[in-house]
Amino acid sequence: MHSSSRRLLAAMAVSTAVALVGTACSSGSGNSGAKGADSGTYTVWDPYPQFTKDSAWTKLLDDCGTEAGVKIKRTGYDTSDLANKTLLAAQQGNSPDILVVDNPVVSTLAEAGVLTTTDDNKLDTSKVDPNLLAAGQSDGKTYGTPIGANTLALYYNKSVLKEAGVDIASVKDWPSLTAALEKVKKAGKKGITFSAIGTEEGSFQFLPWFWGAGAELTRLDSEQAVSALSLWKGWLDKGYAPNSVLNNTQTTSWQEFAGGDYAFAENGTWQLANAEKAGFDYGVLPVPAVSGGSAAAPTGGEFVTLPVQDDTGRYTTSQKLAACLTSTQNLYDTDTTLSYVAPTTEVQDKQVAANAALKPWVDAVKQAKGRTSDNLGTKYPKISEQLWKAVQSALSGSKSPKDALTSAQAAVK
Repeated sequence: MHSSSRRLLAAMAVSTAVALVGTACSSGSGNSGAKGADSGTYTVWDPYPQFTKDSAWTKLLDDCGTEAGVKIKRTGYDTSDLANKTLLAAQQGNSPDILVVDNPVVSTLAEAGVLTTTDDNKLDTSKVDPNLLAAGQSDGKTYGTPIGANTLALYYNKSVLKEAGVDIASVKDWPSLTAALEKVKKAGKKGITFSAIGTEEGSFQFLPWFWGAGAELTRLDSEQAVSALSLWKGWLDKGYAPNSVLNNTQTTSWQEFAGGDYAFAENGTWQLANAEKAGFDYGVLPVPAVSGGSAAAPTGGEFVTLPVQDDTGRYTTSQKLAACLTSTQNLYDTDTTLSYVAPTTEVQDKQVAANAALKPWVDAVKQAKGRTSDNLGTKYPKISEQLWKAVQSALSGSKSPKDALTSAQAAVK
């Protein structure tokens, strides 16, 4: 077996462990087929099976194809299937020309030799916020450009806080947030809900607190990490957060908040439409760091990438297609459709000018961090798995936060 084939098979094993978190995609399928014999047809794979042929996204792809003088054959896959299908296609020499993929998978595909770098494909990433671009970087190389980003923040119910006598302006750090939760409980309401489920969603939701404490994913058992897990455990012990968080997905956690009794919910940009339908006044607050300021929250969202092709002459047109998809106007239109924050300041400013409610989300995204940043790459899935197991152990009471994280770090090593 060639070394490249071994890398692809290893990457396929890794990719099955990465449960992806981003916008909630409905199930659907497309017919991929082989790349058309006509060199004027370019294939695009994306994780948006919910978008039909008459959708704005499909129309944008077709328009970009027309601009580049080619036809587009587009397939939308379920997010969880896309990485493995991409790796298999690469092994068979049948990669799509354009691949839109969730950002944690970029490093897996890059390590397997599936993707071209921006040095190779000449994609311009100069306007992209560096913290967002970092999610697609590995070993000093960049493998694509983000099409948009989402992240986590705290939604809050204004009427619940008012009844409890809490001024949201006073919530600036962990002690003031915990004090607010205490007031809410004394007022007969519920404190905060989040997802601590034993999957990637649980890690995704814990990371703002983990990073907000100053912890690093290369050291799961640090004093800072223990303080973050102890914060969550303390909230459960005092009744500020429900035991249901152990099984909550981000969707079920949102449903709890939407009931109207909770003061806070940790959730993402993708709930904005549901927030407008909730029937009560709400606000959004970036997750606070332990001593104040905004914690780094993990970025969700996709990258536009150019897979490796046997026929390198295809790259010029593929680059034109990718540049079209990520142009200023197209980013604005696409990210509005996807409820994403754009990856460039120029487009972010346009979004806030059109909808002031996006301002706290833009602020949160500017502080956000890729899960595979710090050059973790394909190490992240294993680290994440041990992190969510530690969270589950501590919140269920089977281990102390310190012991749970000590075990997690030992398992990672």
